[in-house]
Amino acid sequence: MKKIHITIIGIAILLLTSCKEEVEKPKVTYDGTNRAKELSKADSTQIQIADLPLQMEGTEYLLHPIADLSIRERGVKSRYGSSSVNDLSFTISNYGEYEITGFLQNIKFQKVDSDSIKKLTERPVLIQTATYLKSVADKTKNQIMVYTMVDMDTNKDGKLDTSDIKALYLSDISGDRFTKMSSDFQELIDWKLIGSKNRLYFRTVEDTNKNGQFDKNDVVNYYYIDLSNREWKIIGYEPV
Repeated sequence: MKKIHITIIGIAILLLTSCKEEVEKPKVTYDGTNRAKELSKADSTQIQIADLPLQMEGTEYLLHPIADLSIRERGVKSRYGSSSVNDLSFTISNYGEYEITGFLQNIKFQKVDSDSIKKLTERPVLIQTATYLKSVADKTKNQIMVYTMVDMDTNKDGKLDTSDIKALYLSDISGDRFTKMSSDFQELIDWKLIGSKNRLYFRTVEDTNKNGQFDKNDVVNYYYIDLSNREWKIIGYEPV
């Protein structure tokens, strides 16, 4: 009984240590170069698939979400042998009102009267949301997509995931003019469209004390972009 008790305590300590390490995992790892680790192209052993295309209302482009085929271990045994059974999911994204969500490696764009399909980017990225600003298009005729994504391996663990810094991008509905709006090494907090002014407001936090984490000692930056203009100019402001 004493041995069992000691074993349970040991397991509990290991679990607590593991949780602590996960919480303290830095978003940014500094090595004196002030650069994120450059990743090679996507793993060729992964199988990429596309969801069926969708078309945002009032536009002339089909959007094809692209991601890796997801295989999850269910941890059960096959009735025909001892090998594990996999749970295979062919769904890689979700679509709400004018917004695609998921963990996408790319989005491809196709004009409705063309067979040509174009990638959003050639770089490794992890796209979490892609939002069409329909209200802006209705008023200004500027058809704009907003993306939140990971584009750099800021913690230098060799992969892009939610442990890295999130960035803000814009593009036209065609995928052209794909442009980063947030600064490198600044974590996107959130963004909001103010329709009456056709402005996209967003906030970022900057690791000013260089401890690899974003905390109360760091600086929050405030910006907006006037989307009624063809050229996207980032303007800083100070509400506090």
